[in-house]
Amino acid sequence: MQVGDPISEEVIIRARESFARQGLMAHLGAEIAEVRAGLVTLRLPFRPELTQQHGYFHAGGTSAIADSAGGYAGFTLFPEGSSVLTVEFKLNLISPAQGDYLEAVGRVIKNGRTLTICQLDVWGVDGERRKHVATGMQTLICLHDTPDLPASR
Repeated sequence: MQVGDPISEEVIIRARESFARQGLMAHLGAEIAEVRAGLVTLRLPFRPELTQQHGYFHAGGTSAIADSAGGYAGFTLFPEGSSVLTVEFKLNLISPAQGDYLEAVGRVIKNGRTLTICQLDVWGVDGERRKHVATGMQTLICLHDTPDLPASR
């Protein structure tokens, strides 16, 4: 299987169900746009509540969707009954993030038994115009035999 290949409906459902349990993604209004093998795209529609003082998308929202896009890209390649956590990520903000929505693409670069490396890219989309606003790298850990559970309080 290659990165970007179609995957089974079961894996797509598992990723979507896990994503639906992320309180921050729901709070921000992020949604899954695409799920493929090792490749996940998230969208974050513009709202004034997501901006910083100049009216651009805040870097916190930009980095949050980049992190989740990469995490779920890795998750699509992990064995059933496992879960994912980010170990580390770095994001370079390369242009002010603006547009109708942000689109974050996480793509697996190297899938390992325990650690997986992903490329993260975020685009500001305004009508037909797409502008690259952030890029980065991420390391994920596969928690074998540790299914996703709702967070405890």
